[in-house]
Amino acid sequence: MFKKDDLKLGLVLGFVTPIIGMFVYYFIQFRLFTLKEFFTVMFEQKSLMSGIISISLIANAVVFTIYINKQIDKTARGIFIATCIYALVALGVKWFL
Repeated sequence: MFKKDDLKLGLVLGFVTPIIGMFVYYFIQFRLFTLKEFFTVMFEQKSLMSGIISISLIANAVVFTIYINKQIDKTARGIFIATCIYALVALGVKWFL
């Protein structure tokens, strides 16, 4: 489906990895709450949402570093683009909502 060094693969990884990171953060930090309660609180408190998005981007940094070290540059570029989009969304949520 995807080539090993592909921009589309990087974009998919870049958009999916923070979601996985968010769930890992949920299971570590908020495991006493149900998932529904977690999302309710996150959408009510915008500062919490931007913080969780920022923490989730650490997962992207890990994946990005792996692809850079393997010199798979097109995929790494896609991950970087997705990370920049996520970061802009986090800033937008923090400043405008």
